[in-house]
Amino acid sequence: MRAMQGRLLFPALLGMALLCLAAGLGTILITIDQPLDWHLNRIRGEVSRFFNPPEKVLFVPQESVETEVVQTVVAATLAALFSPTASQAASSPTTTVASSQTTVTPSPTATQFQPPTPTLTPIPERFFLNGITHEYQQFNNCAPANLSMALSFWGWRGNQNDTRAYLRPNRNVDDKNVMPAEMVAYVESYTPYRAIWRVAGDVFLLKQFIAAGMPVIIEKGLDPPNDWWLGHYLVLSGYDDEKGYFISQDSLVRPDLPLLYEEIQRQWWRDFNYVYILLYPQEKALQVAAILGSSFDERENLRLAAAKAMQEVTRLQGRDLLFAWFNLGASLTGLEDYPAAAEAFDQAFAIYQALPEQERPYRLMWYRVEPYAAYYYTARYQDVIQLANATFMWVGQPVLEESYYWRGMAYQALGETRRAISDFQKALSLNPNFTPAQQALQALGVEVP
Repeated sequence: MRAMQGRLLFPALLGMALLCLAAGLGTILITIDQPLDWHLNRIRGEVSRFFNPPEKVLFVPQESVETEVVQTVVAATLAALFSPTASQAASSPTTTVASSQTTVTPSPTATQFQPPTPTLTPIPERFFLNGITHEYQQFNNCAPANLSMALSFWGWRGNQNDTRAYLRPNRNVDDKNVMPAEMVAYVESYTPYRAIWRVAGDVFLLKQFIAAGMPVIIEKGLDPPNDWWLGHYLVLSGYDDEKGYFISQDSLVRPDLPLLYEEIQRQWWRDFNYVYILLYPQEKALQVAAILGSSFDERENLRLAAAKAMQEVTRLQGRDLLFAWFNLGASLTGLEDYPAAAEAFDQAFAIYQALPEQERPYRLMWYRVEPYAAYYYTARYQDVIQLANATFMWVGQPVLEESYYWRGMAYQALGETRRAISDFQKALSLNPNFTPAQQALQALGVEVP
């Protein structure tokens, strides 16, 4: 019987492999303009996903609490953040969650938190910037390509290979993502220009920057055909109010690609907390600060982002609700209110578990690493370790330096120093420019290569 099963299993597996190969070859023939390594990596990913479906992998926090308790606690945190003594309340939060039995005093609802209305500066109904050198990205080279395009507007002479040398320095490793802070660090360190990144953006703000002569980079979700959700950077270089769209320089599709206001504001931009990155010469610094208004201050920007996310938590459903809770947790992490942030992430992961498998954005932790800090600074070290392990299963290969770093921090806190050192060293092998891992090793007296 076993021999017969083996004889039947082998042709089935061979047939599936041939189908995957045929599908991949068909894709190459249809979109021959894409680099060959892009197609080969995609085929490998599809085969790996077939045998080890990442959408089936779940992370279940060990210390999560009930939704009603979390909503009350987070609302109380926001009330403290927007009170007259917000700075003191945020630095020393008085409301924490120990278990599902915690009792807290009800606080104002999220709808009472309204961000300040900016001073509206008249801008044209349409405006387009010229002078950006478009680049089609190499495989997984979205961030270096978009940063290069944005820099080209200011006369920078380089391409995505130059930006990649810093942002993704290990060419032998498929680094899945580059963080906005890393892009800003490159601009500030290796070009004559300034850079800033913020969250909680909106359509009007983006138009303000473009009308002021500055293209803007955003990161948003993408749901391509025959694939799962992933993150994608874009350079916005124009807008048209009559047609209701931005003009984007898309490194995957084509230059001058229209992007509807509705799509960006109410759909895919939420997936990355409405993040935006601005590059500019020093002489425009005052103009940038004026357009940003209160969001020029990083802490104030995070407070507004937390309020925006809390409003969305009250009205969204499904995957959108997952991202709203995630954004709330990320903003509270930035504000160092780790207990409330950790509970917000618990809610996000609970929603992830409840989603149909085909709707789960299993690549989420490739890009959004804020839960690690929230769990770590609430001494939930096992949750940090388990989340990192789940992330490696989601990615299909251990190639994320941030996950190695935070798992190493958790191991160190648990007294497992050898494991911690190993993880810090792996993080540096993936990205030699990853400063947190360098500092962690130095603090342990380990020589950094």
